[in-house]
Amino acid sequence: MFGKGFYFIAFCMALIAASAGAALHYAIGITAVEAAFGALALLFGLVTVEAVSARARDRLEANERFEGLARAAADIARQVGELNVRVDQIQAAPSQDLKSQTEPLAKEIGDLAGLVGDLAKTVSEHESLLAQKQIFSTSPEAAARAVAEIDAAQIQPSPALAQSAPVNPLGSLNDDEIAMLVRDALANERIDVHLQPIVTLPQRKVRFYEAVSRLRLPEGKLIEAKHFIPAARRSGAVRALDENLVNSSLQVVRRLATKSKDVGIFFNLAPETLSDRAAVSTIMNALDANKAIAPSLFIEIAQADFRSPNAVYRDSLHQLREHGFRFAIDHVSDLHIDPQAMAERGVRYLKISAALLLGRVPHSGAQVHPADLVDLLGRYGIDLIAEKIETEATVVDLLDYDLGFGQGVLFAPPRPIRSDILKGEVAEFPAADAKPAEPMPAPRQNDISKLVARTVRRA
Repeated sequence: MFGKGFYFIAFCMALIAASAGAALHYAIGITAVEAAFGALALLFGLVTVEAVSARARDRLEANERFEGLARAAADIARQVGELNVRVDQIQAAPSQDLKSQTEPLAKEIGDLAGLVGDLAKTVSEHESLLAQKQIFSTSPEAAARAVAEIDAAQIQPSPALAQSAPVNPLGSLNDDEIAMLVRDALANERIDVHLQPIVTLPQRKVRFYEAVSRLRLPEGKLIEAKHFIPAARRSGAVRALDENLVNSSLQVVRRLATKSKDVGIFFNLAPETLSDRAAVSTIMNALDANKAIAPSLFIEIAQADFRSPNAVYRDSLHQLREHGFRFAIDHVSDLHIDPQAMAERGVRYLKISAALLLGRVPHSGAQVHPADLVDLLGRYGIDLIAEKIETEATVVDLLDYDLGFGQGVLFAPPRPIRSDILKGEVAEFPAADAKPAEPMPAPRQNDISKLVARTVRRA
């Protein structure tokens, strides 16, 4: 709306026009009509002048406001630039200070590690001197006994070395004889299942278990899977072993699921089993009876087998994936991997030995550095597990890789399952719609006794 000033100016212009008209009529003597037209013409002129003046004032005011905004924008831009410089300085300062502070600390840690090694060596020497002093300060009989114990300890390998020694107790037996031992162990329930934990890093909280088979001889000696599985694969006895392993894994998962939903079981299945449609159908039937625990079961497949072009094998993996199984790839010999293809085929975990990750064993080159594998695999929902971890130093080196999981004898070796866990009710392998495995001749007791005797002598 118009202000008071507008009305005052309009009143003044009207008053001036009226005065001019009156002056024209009375002073000059022109007619009233002519005087009125003259007054209107003067009023129109005054209005025009006022309008032009108002436009000029508005334009001047707008220019002044625009210039003020321009100056304010320039000032804001200058302040933003100064703020960016300060932010860059603040961000750069901590990293430089942290680097300068951590370098001496890392050097000190290295020196301390060397001192700890020297201390351990010194303590060992002192213990040896103390043992010798005790020998010479006792009776001759006790001294002789102590010397005998020391000699036995020097001859006897340490448990770790004995476990890693490449001695095959079944090395003197052929495939048929090993298969006979396997069939006898299955018939007499002497195929034990052991569990090795897979822990989170760096917390070392148990997250999964890997189930492995052990052949137990009649006298109680345990044979690792690597000593009898190859022969069982060649002789056709591996299907029964795998079915026993799957059934035990189902029982373990079902029992563990009552306590924690975050625990799963990894187990290996031989390619011969996965290439057998009847065996795969049997495994799927067992899983159908335990659908609730399917997400907690992971089938381990060797990298070479996963790349197999065998159509039956690949179709079996597809069927198992459709039934809820997920896969883990192990026995990785090279880092040429395709995470997208692995994820599409149901792979959720990739197990790589710590030595391969740290570059301590030769392998063919990879498109990505091992340290970047975690991020690369994570984009496709695959987690990396470092296996065969045996020393604390290896764990320290692996922490730089931002790994989520680790496995190895450092955390715990495979241990037998408690008998009470295997007493749970789990659907056994149905065979109504499945093609049974080829019948195997029952081993004779005399033959088994001879094979066991040869195995014990070799061990």
